[in-house]
Amino acid sequence: MSELETRQLRYFVAVAEELHFGRAAERLGMAQPPLSRAIRELERQLGVQLLQRTTRQVALTAAGAALLDDARVALDAVATAERRARRAAQPVPSLRLALKADYDAGLLPRVLDAYDVMPVELLLGGHGEQVPALHDGRADVALLPTPFDARGLDSEPLITSPCVVALAAADPLAARTSLRLSDLTGRRLPDGSPAEHGRMAPVPGRSFDLSQIFNLVEVGGAVWFLPEFVAARFPRPGTAFRPVAELEPVTLKVAWPAASRSPAVAAFVRAAQAAVLEAQPVM
Repeated sequence: MSELETRQLRYFVAVAEELHFGRAAERLGMAQPPLSRAIRELERQLGVQLLQRTTRQVALTAAGAALLDDARVALDAVATAERRARRAAQPVPSLRLALKADYDAGLLPRVLDAYDVMPVELLLGGHGEQVPALHDGRADVALLPTPFDARGLDSEPLITSPCVVALAAADPLAARTSLRLSDLTGRRLPDGSPAEHGRMAPVPGRSFDLSQIFNLVEVGGAVWFLPEFVAARFPRPGTAFRPVAELEPVTLKVAWPAASRSPAVAAFVRAAQAAVLEAQPVM
């Protein structure tokens, strides 16, 4: 039975993604001839042709395309295992919490106060970075606003909030008490996409911090959809927040890998739920 090495998979993935042996060798920090020999040895070991080579181009065969998908998964799994093993060996263990700054609905201080199992290390990132952190072992638990890709994750809802639009206080639409998406025709989101489409998530690869977004909004350069629990933390004289009828509410959830059996994660989930109850006004 063939036993593949992670080194072989790394070499193959580099060539398959670059489709050029020279660029792949440069990416790997090695010379091209040993890389070519390693790929030929991999094909011999598997008994299949992975790449079609000509003097002008390199292309994946069907077998190569199949291996590329599985090789990426395997390399990610190995990296995750290494990362988790190193963390487990730390003298003082900690729980890593992934979240987007200012998207904790004001709950974070209460959650941290209620959680006394071990130190909590915050892993702050941009929109969409928290789910990959849960999958690859960089984070144990996350605070996530919906919608997000929940495959492979378990979660519990914490707070549900209406979604509002932020627009310049001088914008004529700010005089209205509520809006519809059709009212926003011609307006643009910070990433340049049409506001009337109602999309909250930014275009992949485009990242803005809150100060940049609010500056764009206040000068009339953009409008922005956000949960009301975020808007409530940033009252600004130059910005108006208005509800938009068709937008789905946003639920802040605490999420963790479905395969996790960590008592520390379970205790954090309970602490987050307790923090919500504490934050609710007594009727």
